[in-house]
Amino acid sequence: MSIAKSGGVAIVGVGHHLPSHVESNEELCRGLAIAPEWIVEKTGIQRRYLAEPGDTASAFAGHAARQAMAMAGIDASQLDIIIGCTFSGDYIFPPLSAKLHQDLGAKGAQVYDLQANCSGVVAGLTAASDRMFMDDSVRYALIVGVELCSRYVDRSDVNTAIYLSDGAGAIVLGRCDAEHGIRSSAFFTDSSNYESVRMRGGGSSFPLRGRAFDPAIDSMEMNGLATWKQAITHMPTVIRRSCEKAGVTSKDVDFFVFHQANLRLIEYIVRKMGVGLERTYTNVQDIGNSGSASIAIALSEAVRKGLVKPDSLLILAGVGAGFNFAASLWRWLPRNLETAT
Repeated sequence: MSIAKSGGVAIVGVGHHLPSHVESNEELCRGLAIAPEWIVEKTGIQRRYLAEPGDTASAFAGHAARQAMAMAGIDASQLDIIIGCTFSGDYIFPPLSAKLHQDLGAKGAQVYDLQANCSGVVAGLTAASDRMFMDDSVRYALIVGVELCSRYVDRSDVNTAIYLSDGAGAIVLGRCDAEHGIRSSAFFTDSSNYESVRMRGGGSSFPLRGRAFDPAIDSMEMNGLATWKQAITHMPTVIRRSCEKAGVTSKDVDFFVFHQANLRLIEYIVRKMGVGLERTYTNVQDIGNSGSASIAIALSEAVRKGLVKPDSLLILAGVGAGFNFAASLWRWLPRNLETAT
């Protein structure tokens, strides 16, 4: 390994992929004892995208990755790192990133998966950028967040079915001048509510072998109130901590992209931080909560809509089961990525 020369590490490409099937609240509520309007009132979610039986996480990841590489103007031979951020890969192992390595033909890339749930992409971006700062032989890194949450959701469980969706988002990191790119990251974990969001079935404590399917443990479980309390308590703090590391305040941030868990939650956090909704982008109302994919999908859509302006300060922030919180601050490149392809 050689120590990297001075310079920065920036987001140079983004992409995303959503499945073809769209489930409306009306369709979902045929099997639930709630009204479509109740879902909108509580979560803001009006519909969600769900994978078809033949869809795979690796295929979704590949679609998003190819978009991001096209925007970055690179091919798979130039990738030196591939990080898969997921809890719903094709297999328990090998890692999804290895399948992506195979499908893309990225013969020279190191691969690994990073499981930090819905804050995984922020953690993956930080891990990759740290490596690039240390090793100047690393040219480009691909970070993909992908989930097929619907494969693990009991469609009759109102605590999960109203929120969770499927999709993939991808981000390519490349080198830039020292004034742009990632400026700081901050992380925090509060494990006191470790059991509040979980998927037990298939883990080594609850193996599938030798027993029948049990929906009580083989489906995702979520305590929405605990998640809400965790998010409103710690998300603003970790964002402010990331800003402080870079010598700015959250008031200086031009644009925020949050994990798309719940529209009402995002609205609350934005108000709590004293900024307006015009300084963020939300798609949870249209596509649902896509877990580890959500930040990357939202960023990809925001960039393609021209909402992230040249030289602006951008915060990416998420909360994942466990609970783990992550935020990173970026100085956007002095050009529009959506016109750089």
